[in-house]
Amino acid sequence: MDWFPLWNSLRIAGISTFIVFFLGIGAAYYIARAPRAVKGLLDAVLTLPLVLPPTVVGYLLLRLLGPRRVLGAWALSVFGLRLTMVWWSGIFATTVVIFPLMYRTARGAFETFDQTLAQAGQTLGLGNAWIFWHIRMPCCRQGILAGTVLAFARALGEYGATSMLAGYTPGRTATISTTVYQLWRTNEDALAFRWVLVNLAISAAVLVAVNLLEGRNRGRGGA
Repeated sequence: MDWFPLWNSLRIAGISTFIVFFLGIGAAYYIARAPRAVKGLLDAVLTLPLVLPPTVVGYLLLRLLGPRRVLGAWALSVFGLRLTMVWWSGIFATTVVIFPLMYRTARGAFETFDQTLAQAGQTLGLGNAWIFWHIRMPCCRQGILAGTVLAFARALGEYGATSMLAGYTPGRTATISTTVYQLWRTNEDALAFRWVLVNLAISAAVLVAVNLLEGRNRGRGGA
C-alpha cells in the first residue's frame, strides 16, 4: 500500500491550516471591531467559499492561477513556477476552502471576549499587541483551537477544489480523497475501502479532539 496520499494530504492540510490560522485570526480580529455595514460586507465576501460548491472554488482558482491566467502566467514567466497540477496547488485550494471555518470561529470567540479586560490592560499602560497576545488570545483560545482543528479536518478531506487545481498523479499530487475516487473508478474497491478507513480514523480523532476542547471550555465557563 503506497502511503504517499496520506503524507501528501497531511502536509497540504498542515500547511494550509498554518496559513489560515494567522489569516483567519487577523481578519476576525479587525472585522469584529469594524462598523456594522463594513462588517456585513466583508463577512459575506470572506464566508463565500463556505457556501460555494468546491468545484466552483476550484474553477475560479484555475481562472486565476492557470498557466495562461494572470497570477499563473506571472509566476511561470518570472520564477518558472507552475501554480497548478503540482502538489502545492492543493495548498491554494484548501486554504481558500477552509479559511471561512477559521475566520468565523475566531470571530465568534473575539465577539464574546469581555472588553473590560482589554480596557483594564490599557489603563495599566499595556500596548495593544501585548493585550492581544497575553489577554485576548488566552481568553479565546478554546474557540480558536476548535476552529483550527475543524479547519485541519476539512483540509484533510477536501476533494473538489483540490482535484481541479492539483489533479491526480500517483506519487506527486495524489491525496486521500482523490485516491479513493480514482480507485473507485478502476474498481479497486478493497484498496479504496482501506483509504476510507484511514480517513474515518483521522476524522474521528479530530472530532474527539474538538469535543474535548468544547467540553473543557464549558467546564471553565461553569466554574
